[in-house]
Amino acid sequence: MLDRGPSAPGEWVLLSYRVPREPSTRRIAIWRKLKTLGVGQISDGLVTLPADARTREHLEWIAEEATEAGGTASIWIARPATLATERELAASMARARAAEYTAITAEAAAAPTATAARQSLARRLRAELRRIQRRDYFPPVEREHAVAAVEALATTDIGSRQVSS
Repeated sequence: MLDRGPSAPGEWVLLSYRVPREPSTRRIAIWRKLKTLGVGQISDGLVTLPADARTREHLEWIAEEATEAGGTASIWIARPATLATERELAASMARARAAEYTAITAEAAAAPTATAARQSLARRLRAELRRIQRRDYFPPVEREHAVAAVEALATTDIGSRQVSS
């Protein structure tokens, strides 16, 4: 979680890019990488992340990939003009992660009763939680719910689960 402080917007790294529509595989691959990073979408071809060395490096790699695909790309460091704008962007990014965490919580709640299947599901959901947490810059409350649901899945005894149901 990034702490921006109460008085001024923080720095963000922006990627402005265009990739040719055809062949679509390169454009789709770039979008998937951006989604994996958890970028905030400002507009078509303009995405952002809170600025730090890691996020800047990731967006620089994607910018390079966009130019190698015959497109254009540039990296910018900027501050939103107002705290309200920054909060809106952060809230949008948090909502996207919240939806992912909610899906994990629901999947854990609907777990099968077979112990082996539950353990396998718990391992898969833990891995998915780690992937989401890497792109979670503004953790929503759903994060803790998902972590608790996955831990409960991994540790709950089936017999006690059936009695309490």
